[in-house]
Amino acid sequence: MKYLLITAHTLLTLWWRLTRPILFGVRILLIQDDQVMLVKHVYQPEWYLPGGGLKRYESLEQAVRREAREEVGAELGAVQMFDLDTSVNHGITLHLAVFLCTEFNLGGPSDAEIAEKRFFPLDALPANTAQSNRSKIEKYRNGL
Repeated sequence: MKYLLITAHTLLTLWWRLTRPILFGVRILLIQDDQVMLVKHVYQPEWYLPGGGLKRYESLEQAVRREAREEVGAELGAVQMFDLDTSVNHGITLHLAVFLCTEFNLGGPSDAEIAEKRFFPLDALPANTAQSNRSKIEKYRNGL
């Protein structure tokens, strides 16, 4: 299954470079006891905040709740918009909404695309945390 997901990710990256789509996505800062939840996908070596793309007719809040449930098995309490960002990578224009949540319950399973999920201290992130995600965590730490 891992190699199928790696191949699919590689093919999607090539497709994106050809079609140059505009996508909308979400990430979530799940904060508990001065720690943040990060995930590592089977097809990428970096650690990321949980999240993903919006499905058709889905609101930002619906998407972040679905992604939290799928990626880390979390049922979210109150969420608030933390940041909104636009970037261009691999030919994709990505509009990304980052949410903050401190009230949640863990316990559900993770999708097959998640190799590992773990809480890390806000001031001791893994060296291979994706830079775009690291900057969001630093922004939270600095109270911005």
